[in-house]
Amino acid sequence: MTSWSEQRREAARIHADRLAATKARESQRARELIQDFLSRAREAGRAAEPLRVSDYSGRGSARTGLTGWYLKSDRSVGIDTDGNFYVLTARLNLADRMRGYRPQPSDPPLVVGAGGRDGESLDLADALANLLRP
Repeated sequence: MTSWSEQRREAARIHADRLAATKARESQRARELIQDFLSRAREAGRAAEPLRVSDYSGRGSARTGLTGWYLKSDRSVGIDTDGNFYVLTARLNLADRMRGYRPQPSDPPLVVGAGGRDGESLDLADALANLLRP
């Protein structure tokens, strides 16, 4: 017979595994949407632009060396021309502002900005479709 705490631990592990599997499926679907967008953007001649990282405080920004498209109007997230997804806000110091900052790609979500404090969230598919509109 297992103890109550062992049962709770196992239930928590199962729940975490299910959440991770769901997130992996969503990220895979998001990657497919991004790859489709990249093909359509090339066909439509949509030019990429240099991506910048903004400081959390709103005081300044830094070059990233990346080119791509911003997904939200506040320019807080974007994708590069290789299809990588980036959060484009960070704690920047003076050196970052002068030399540039290289954000790390992260798993793309199906809903951009979900759970964010600003309340602005949108479906990735809609954000990508907006970028293709003339």
